[in-house]
Amino acid sequence: MRHATLCGTRNDSHAGRSAASRYLLTPLPLSIAPAPPVIRVRDLSKHYPGHMAVQDVSFELAAGETLVLLGPSGCGKTTLLKMLNRLIEPTTGTVEINGVAVGQQRPEVLRRGIGYVIQQVGLLPHYTVAENVGVVPRLLGHTAAAIAERTSALLTRLHLPPVRFADQYPHQLSGGQQQRVGLARALAADPPIMLLDEPFGALDPVTRAGIRREFRELEELRAKTMVLVTHDVTEAFELADRIALLSGGQIQQIGTPHELLFRPANDFVRDFFAAERLALQLRTLRLRDLLPFLPPSTKTALSKSLFLGEINISLSIDEPVSPNYSVQEALEILTAPEASDAAAAQQVADASARYLIIVESDENAPRYRVALPELMAAFAHAIHHAETVWKS
Repeated sequence: MRHATLCGTRNDSHAGRSAASRYLLTPLPLSIAPAPPVIRVRDLSKHYPGHMAVQDVSFELAAGETLVLLGPSGCGKTTLLKMLNRLIEPTTGTVEINGVAVGQQRPEVLRRGIGYVIQQVGLLPHYTVAENVGVVPRLLGHTAAAIAERTSALLTRLHLPPVRFADQYPHQLSGGQQQRVGLARALAADPPIMLLDEPFGALDPVTRAGIRREFRELEELRAKTMVLVTHDVTEAFELADRIALLSGGQIQQIGTPHELLFRPANDFVRDFFAAERLALQLRTLRLRDLLPFLPPSTKTALSKSLFLGEINISLSIDEPVSPNYSVQEALEILTAPEASDAAAAQQVADASARYLIIVESDENAPRYRVALPELMAAFAHAIHHAETVWKS
């Protein structure tokens, strides 16, 4: 960020100008200290008789960041998560929330400011959906009108129309619906921090994928600082800004999904992702990562006045996408069936190719028109380059 600062540099060669104009308004860079972390964990350990559940874990989490705790069963993920809000007290080490040690706060007060979602949901069976969502706001003294308004808004955003669901009881809901109510309850008081312990673990794969997609796109979560526990690698890569991979109660590596996949810190990290490596590479690499490896012939002469979303997408062979799309998303577009009958399918098949048009929002940026073979060749080159750089 730059601030305009008056600098007393006289420009006497322009004598005809006013005195004020002989001083230059010059932007000077100012050094701005980074914001303190929202969550700071230092040397955190939890010992049980004959067992070390968590051992000397340290990390910091910035505002708005999502950290996923990933690892095999019994590696200490849930124990670590529960020490953040004092559901489990650490043996040694400290946890600070906004610079204040959690040990200095009453547990019930601390937890009211932190959303908490668990796999089993934990809805109160004798409360209606609306009453479950409003539990924490009522404890905080919010007015009945404010609670009702907030509950209605959250249920609507989570695809649980209040007219239908507000007065139902948990036993009347499906597993996916109960999970949505649990998420609404955690969000009801608008806490700045969310802790989520296997929030989708009890759901079937189809329901789980759908709710995970809704979770990722939920506006309510975009500014929140979150720590999420999962053993699902795909889930971790979809939701995390950074991943902390644990084994034996210790962090083996903490970093972005890209860093863990392409720059593993040790054999455990590399081997942990080996079985799903290709699928993770497709989800992790963005079209932007492939641009240096596309042939020059893919650059188009599209009008500079065209922006993403303004291209005529009624043409079945041309699909505009952002460079921030994953390779997996691009692949799904290029291979998705678009025809509703055999004749239309043959018409598409007879077309020379189906293309992606990679378009930046900046009208001066180059555009690329890419077919499936070019996309996959660039993907292979990008993978080779990333792995070569890591090995060197």
